[in-house]
Amino acid sequence: MKLLVVARHFGCLRNYESAVLALAAQGHRVQLVGLTDDILDGTEVAAGLVARGAGRITTERRVVAPTSELVRKLRLAVDYLRYLEPAYAGAPRLRHRAWERTPRGVLGLLRVPGVGSRWGRRLLAVVLRRLEAAVPLDTEVVAYLRAVAPDVVMLTPLIGLGAPEQEYYRVAQALGFRTVFGVWSWDNLSSKSVLRSVPSLMTVWNEVQRREAEELHGVPRTRIAVTGAQCFDQWFERHPTRSREAFCARVGLPAERPFVLYVCSALFAGSPSEAAFVRRWVETLRTQPALREVGVLVRPHPSREKEWAQVSLAGLGPVVRWGANPVDSEAKADYYDSLHYTTAVVGLNTSAFLEAAILEKPVLTLLLDEFTENQEGTLHFHYLLGEDGLLTVARDWATHGRQLAEAVEAPVAVRSRAFADQFLRPQGREVSSTDQWVTAVETLAATPAPASPTPLSIHTTAGLTLRGLGAVLLTPVGRRLFRDPSEAAEMKARRRRLRWQHRNKRQARFQEKSRKLKLFIRSREYRQDKLTRFLGRPHS
Repeated sequence: MKLLVVARHFGCLRNYESAVLALAAQGHRVQLVGLTDDILDGTEVAAGLVARGAGRITTERRVVAPTSELVRKLRLAVDYLRYLEPAYAGAPRLRHRAWERTPRGVLGLLRVPGVGSRWGRRLLAVVLRRLEAAVPLDTEVVAYLRAVAPDVVMLTPLIGLGAPEQEYYRVAQALGFRTVFGVWSWDNLSSKSVLRSVPSLMTVWNEVQRREAEELHGVPRTRIAVTGAQCFDQWFERHPTRSREAFCARVGLPAERPFVLYVCSALFAGSPSEAAFVRRWVETLRTQPALREVGVLVRPHPSREKEWAQVSLAGLGPVVRWGANPVDSEAKADYYDSLHYTTAVVGLNTSAFLEAAILEKPVLTLLLDEFTENQEGTLHFHYLLGEDGLLTVARDWATHGRQLAEAVEAPVAVRSRAFADQFLRPQGREVSSTDQWVTAVETLAATPAPASPTPLSIHTTAGLTLRGLGAVLLTPVGRRLFRDPSEAAEMKARRRRLRWQHRNKRQARFQEKSRKLKLFIRSREYRQDKLTRFLGRPHS
């Protein structure tokens, strides 16, 4: 079997490392394609896979052809409509994130009576999807897929506002290739864009994601395989690399005391500083007699390191900020040892909770108004709550302090183990999710290739409408209608800056003219005074 993996960037491959290596070990050929640059330099992940792939894994960085403005706006409009569904009523930040990228013409249309209703929105979504389907296929992507001729095309993360891998998905389906949509993370199905069409196979972690795939994306149950979370297999199978004494000496915490691990999160842009919150959290812990001397290890999130430039944890007892992004073997070992030797784990909303559950650690969180949008304002966070959930929850500092003190004194993690088994390895704790995923893909490769759908012609009603919209976009009125709120705000700010610049230039010119006039007047007065003195002087 020849598998083509199309990833948004090579960093996305870290959640499929074990699956890619397992396929190569069984003699399959795997070609990895990255479409954009990764801020965390995922090229090291790709290089590591090639080095361990016994010559069966290759990589290629392909440049994404610029998507036309019209196509991009159509896709963003379709994505916004999903966030108007009742399921997202309690997720205002997700809805706003999509709103600020939606064309103002669509936003205005939704204010028309009837169009903004539930059935009106669904009809509008059908129309917009029809227009999107009429967009001609990218000829370069068509030629590339035909040249590679894979047995299966797997795409990840695939769903995301403006995801570049969507074009490869469209082309692969149009050419009749078997397609696999591999869910990348625990929140992708509920917090990203909507799936445009049904893949040959969709691999999900658990029954929760199966339900999301059916209800939020319309994927039939027969196209879904529950394989478990292959990216977490490594944490089920790993062991500590050093003793507790050696680890504590490495990070700078006293080995004779228990320590609590605080794991930072990737919060929404514009959220309050988590670094400042962590300092406040540690200060509050120190007011509890049972927690006054407990060690604290803080793992910063790699995407929010800048917050810590203004925050110090000095003077708060045994507390250390330490840990790198676990993408290489050393960083992974450090991360695992942090989880293994801690007594309890605390955070806001992060996938590190799931790894803590694997190691059967008590996991606690504090729900405060300032972080509501990042916690209860997301759908996936609710999977961690309730009697069958993972988290021990408090809504005030006193309750949280009491819960944490109890966890440090006598850690009980029955719910952690149960949650990990149900959410990450639903086939059984001893069953490898990687093996389940590989089997599902191999089974798909053995089935007949799907028939190529009949593409919509540019000469159909949808195609002609699309051409008309493209022409409208070139007009001043069209540009205003297709401009989204964030672009409109930026345009307004730019005009304001230009007005201020123009005003400042006029003031500067006026001041310069005033200065020259004053110099001229002074010079003239000086000459007159000099002449008067000369004429009034007696001459011999």
